[in-house]
Amino acid sequence: MHEFALEMMDITKVFPGVKALDKVNFNVKKGEVHALVGENGAGKSTLMKILDGVYSSYDGEIRINGEKVLLRDTNDAKKNGISLIFQEFNLIPSLSVAENIYLGRLESNKLGVLNWKRIKESAADLFQALGFNISADAIVENLSIAEKQMVEIAKALSINARIIIMDEPTAALTQSEILKLFKIIRELKCKGVTIIYISHRLEEIFEITDTTTVLRDGQIIDTVKTCNTSKAEIIEKMVGRSIDREFPVCQKEIGETILEVKDLIRKDVLKEINFNLRAGEILGISGLVGSGRTELARTIFGADAVDSGELKIKNKVVRIYSTLQGKKNSVALVPEDRKDQGLVVNFSVLLNMTICNLKKVTFKNLILNKRKEKLVCGEYIKKLGVKTPSMQQKCINLSGGNQQKIVLAKWLFADADILILDEPTRGIDVGAKFEIYLLMHEMVKTGKSIIMISSELPEVIGMSDRILVMSEGKVKGCFEKKDINPELIMKAAIG
Repeated sequence: MHEFALEMMDITKVFPGVKALDKVNFNVKKGEVHALVGENGAGKSTLMKILDGVYSSYDGEIRINGEKVLLRDTNDAKKNGISLIFQEFNLIPSLSVAENIYLGRLESNKLGVLNWKRIKESAADLFQALGFNISADAIVENLSIAEKQMVEIAKALSINARIIIMDEPTAALTQSEILKLFKIIRELKCKGVTIIYISHRLEEIFEITDTTTVLRDGQIIDTVKTCNTSKAEIIEKMVGRSIDREFPVCQKEIGETILEVKDLIRKDVLKEINFNLRAGEILGISGLVGSGRTELARTIFGADAVDSGELKIKNKVVRIYSTLQGKKNSVALVPEDRKDQGLVVNFSVLLNMTICNLKKVTFKNLILNKRKEKLVCGEYIKKLGVKTPSMQQKCINLSGGNQQKIVLAKWLFADADILILDEPTRGIDVGAKFEIYLLMHEMVKTGKSIIMISSELPEVIGMSDRILVMSEGKVKGCFEKKDINPELIMKAAIG
């Protein structure tokens, strides 16, 4: 038997103005869980999209079980037993869960009549086997981010793939859901299925993978047995430098209350929410998926309506009934779903960065100053380390991490006093995370205030001055930095 399930040899891929992959050799053994790690823009997603048939134009050779294959499209990949779970969801929002899972493979009789009963039963059986409680009839656009991720996993497993690529599969999952996923991965491994696992959460790499390959600037840096390396070594290989600490230290002054939320109620979602936010403070919000964290952020920003309650900004009662009102009151929101809510993905980097503050780059609010617009965009590309061949590049062609940086840049340029960050480092590599943490500290040093929602407990503890814990739409506790510990946060989060 051939040792390798997959061999990708001398793979080179060039986009206009940038060489994404440069003679990459990537080999994966049968039945192993193989980690592929690297900074955003390193080429991980590009390499996997070639394997999935998304990109059919490239130089090099691919072998599956020792046999050369030509992957001209995703159907070719499926026929060769390859399935990719995208970092950004590849679902049709208006269709049901069952339709999304079996799209293109819907079971029908000889007359072409679809067997909906069997289709729904198959989807239900998949979710039961996975241990996920999702209805096959549910419409995808009504699902949470975590539930959409589960649908993606079920879709990948439904084709009985022999090579499954998981691109940031746990980014939107709770800890209990992650444990379920790891159980599934181990079961698949026992059945001889090969898993390629892409994640920026390095603790997961050490828990679930056998081998780790590091990719940097489109080239393979090293491939090692995961048990024979360390987190520090992987980070150094990823970023080309050592990072002394995970969270930077910040010396700052916390001022007076800038935002006060009183008895905020949104039917069935938020129940009498009370808290305040001070100038120069990072207020972390923790809680399980479905606790109401994102709904609270959207309500404060004006994206969702509120039934009752009061908001005060700088001691003045304000009514924020739209996102425009939120912006006028110097509130900004970086949403957890950057692709659908944070960006106009078919617009350029330049347009996305300046779209929320065009007044700053226009003459008398009438004529666009293109030179000034380009200077601003160039400044933020440099400041946030955005990897793009040009500022005219469409955002849809960038990696998820670089898209996130552009959303951040957009609101930094808007110069809001209150910045709400919902999962700001989701899908972002270790080096870029540190840069964003430094940027957050720079902002609060100038007196601006940040509300940070994060599912990563070490992150919310490491970055916050205070932590608000939510459960079932209620605030279950508020803890000062000196009192914070993981056990206390989790106890409050589970109610």
